[in-house]
Amino acid sequence: MNPALPTPVPSPCINVCEMAQDTGLCRGCLRTIDEIVAWGKADDDFKRAVWLAIRQREQQIEFK
Repeated sequence: MNPALPTPVPSPCINVCEMAQDTGLCRGCLRTIDEIVAWGKADDDFKRAVWLAIRQREQQIEFK
């Protein structure tokens, strides 16, 4: 999926809502709690910035 294209920007939520204590990120969508809370009222620029951060986080996480 390319979240840079659609409007409105789709949520990254995959209904696996559990915050990891070691990273502070949701195990499902890799967002911070602040990003999750802000999402509903955020504009598309904010949402695209979050998607970019998610993609960067994916590159740094070692999946087991």
